[in-house]
Parts: sequence; C-alpha cells; structure tokens
Amino acid sequence: MSFEITGKLIVKYNTVQRSETFKTREFVIEKSDDINGRVINNYIKFQSVQDRTGIVDRFNEGENVKVYFNIKGTRWEKDGKVNYITNLDAWRMESVMAAPAPGADPMPNYNAPQMPAAGDGGDDLPF
Repeated sequence: MSFEITGKLIVKYNTVQRSETFKTREFVIEKSDDINGRVINNYIKFQSVQDRTGIVDRFNEGENVKVYFNIKGTRWEKDGKVNYITNLDAWRMESVMAAPAPGADPMPNYNAPQMPAAGDGGDDLPF
C-alpha cells in the first residue's frame, strides 16, 4: 500500500553507501497542521534506497513537496534482544505550490470570461 504526504522540505542528507550493493539517502519534511487554532509542526524523516536516492536532488530546502512512500517494518534481533524498525520508504517526489494563507484572495484569472454583475447595464452592446 502506498501513502502520500505534503510538506516543506527541511533537510536533505547525503547518500550513504551501506554495502557494496546497497545505498540509502534520508530527508526530512515539515508537516504543519492547524488543530483548533494551534499550529502543530511534525518533522517526518524519509529514506530512499538504491536508484531512488536521487529523487530529492531537484528540490531545494524550504520548497513544498509531495512525497509518495511505502511503510516498511523490520524485526531485528541481536544478542537476544528483539527490536522493531519502521521505515518510510520514499519512491517519488513532486513539487507543489504553497497553500494560500487563510483568508487570502486567490490569484485572479484574467483569462476567464468576466460576467457583469446583475443590474449594472451588462446587456449594453458596444456598437
């Protein structure tokens, strides 16, 4: 199952060669949510692996992005201790426009046909 999330790219880390045949790269996005008038910031760290380590290259820190990812869970045992690790494996990213501030007027579309308001003589012909 695939998931997606939109947020601001905060940091990009360098690619790490884990073994001769395996490499990873991590990056962090900030997801802000307004909960009852209080803004909560969450910082989510993703990893990309192998040929996907370059997906973050074309984005700048501070840019708003949408990240598509899978959740991977691993059971790891060492010296009789069991640990569980969860990874958010990013496989695609795209740029998104920042959402307008609450109450802000959207940018007008000057190419859209303009309809005259009722009662303003809108049926007068120019000839």
